[in-house]
Amino acid sequence: MARLFAFDTGLWDPSHRFQTSWLVPPYILGAIRLLIALYAFTTLLFNIGYACANASQGGCETARNSFSYFTILSYWGVAFYFLVAAVHTFFYARCGSAPLDKWPRPLQFLHTLLYGSITTFPILVVIVFWALLSSPTTLSTTHSAWSNISEHALNAALALFEIIIPRTHPTPWSRLPFLILLLALYLALAYLTHATKGFYTYPFLDPSLQGALVAAYVFGIAIGICIIFAVVWGLIWLRRWITEKKLGRDGVFAHASAAARTDEEDMSRSWVHKDVSGNGHGHGMSETNPADIDMWIRRKE
Repeated sequence: MARLFAFDTGLWDPSHRFQTSWLVPPYILGAIRLLIALYAFTTLLFNIGYACANASQGGCETARNSFSYFTILSYWGVAFYFLVAAVHTFFYARCGSAPLDKWPRPLQFLHTLLYGSITTFPILVVIVFWALLSSPTTLSTTHSAWSNISEHALNAALALFEIIIPRTHPTPWSRLPFLILLLALYLALAYLTHATKGFYTYPFLDPSLQGALVAAYVFGIAIGICIIFAVVWGLIWLRRWITEKKLGRDGVFAHASAAARTDEEDMSRSWVHKDVSGNGHGHGMSETNPADIDMWIRRKE
């Protein structure tokens, strides 16, 4: 149980796993995240403008209706996650700590939940879209091809980036019920959309077309997110095992970064610290190695 709720009751990310990578320095990680956020927001805003400017696309009514689609909502989540993650990463690279470190615990919880959603929902979107919803017109025009690839293929690639490149822990299993709850809330939104606007966002939710199969689709998607969550959890665990245990790459930390300590810890020592360029040098003073603290916590779990 203590391990399950490690993010809730222990130190918050003492070695800055959300802002560091085993592969690239924090500034580079922040820059990549910012570019991804800019691309995602550009895609979303361009599609809104394109729909409003083209009556053949349904005009601004289509743009307003887009906020009823799980694909679009989850893509907004991806955009905001990468923007927030980029800001925290740049703060960490500059100052050695991120605003996230000082946020109230409920907001830290929500950050891990957002991370869990952007590493699982995009994969669910890709599977459902290409298995059930795509058609010969999906890639028929330049705009539709670009839009669908961005929102129904590239989104999974962005999820894989966050799974593979940062030093994040696997999302705690305690977040899975909340992901299922988010899917349930979206289901309510889909039927609210039908009640208020007269259309189903996805044909497999239409009882007049699917009958009892609607329940099968709903439970199938719920089971699917559980499987995806488990696979993603395993991939992150495997990445940590390969990079940290086998390759010995604890991470590239900000120069002279500081980690949070509690009264139980006595981790002060002289140590060799990796600066943002990846070079090792001795500080010749008593400091706290974020990687050592994180390793100590893992042994205590």
